[in-house]
Amino acid sequence: MLPALALTFNALVWGTSWWPFRELQAQGLHPLWATVFVYLLAVIVIAVLRPRAFAQVLRAPALWLLVFASGATNAAFNWAVVIGDVVRVVLLFYLMPLWAVLLARLLLNEALTRAAGLRVAIALSGAAIVLWPEGRSGWDAVPLPRTLPDWLGIAGGFSFALNNVMLRREAQRPEEGRALAMFVGGVLVAGTLALTLAAQSRMPWPPAIAPSWAGLASALAAVFLLSNWALQFGAARLPANVTSVVMLAEVVFASLSAVAWGGAQWSASLVMGGALIVSAAVLAAAGKPAAH
Repeated sequence: MLPALALTFNALVWGTSWWPFRELQAQGLHPLWATVFVYLLAVIVIAVLRPRAFAQVLRAPALWLLVFASGATNAAFNWAVVIGDVVRVVLLFYLMPLWAVLLARLLLNEALTRAAGLRVAIALSGAAIVLWPEGRSGWDAVPLPRTLPDWLGIAGGFSFALNNVMLRREAQRPEEGRALAMFVGGVLVAGTLALTLAAQSRMPWPPAIAPSWAGLASALAAVFLLSNWALQFGAARLPANVTSVVMLAEVVFASLSAVAWGGAQWSASLVMGGALIVSAAVLAAAGKPAAH
């Protein structure tokens, strides 16, 4: 039960993380700057507790792809859930079965099977329903992402699929090195985006440090560190298919918290499309070998 509870805690953290990021935004800290601050604190903690992790990352070029994948995942997801409908963003984020099939073929040389094709078709059908614009005709009725939160949700899901594929490919490396690569990615990718957009006056520079937002960001960094440890602990002790199914609890936590706290609104298309997307993810999990 303990590994399963650890994974559930990780899903709870990610499913409700939109709320503290919105609170930080309300205090003048853009989600990209918030991501930089939170993950920088996490990097400092890892540097103090596991200083050899830096050498592990520097010696392993493959981990730099993990740096990019994790950084893009966090920058896109954290930004999207602050400015968009939380449930819609999370569902588009969980189009991972589609991206995982393509990336596993490219990076892991896994065969394309009929079952994988079925999962892709189900996921795409769900995405089309979620993205279907109501009351439009012609080209405007084509179910494509049209808003920044939609694009960020899809980009975050693609990056997360790449992140998971790279974690599988680099599973033999020490866990502190992989954890550091993921947090460094959050700092570098979100920081690069934030600096670029702020320099172009397309987003504000961070406000002066204040106890209110600095305290919340520090607490969030501590929770993310604990969440990362929970993920590593649970995933190392449960079959991969069980881990994947438990992690889908994030959709439940995000949906319930968003509806309860005003971060989303239910609609028939969202429920129908979401059911298909989650079904594709469950089928993907069920199709994995039950190995530790």
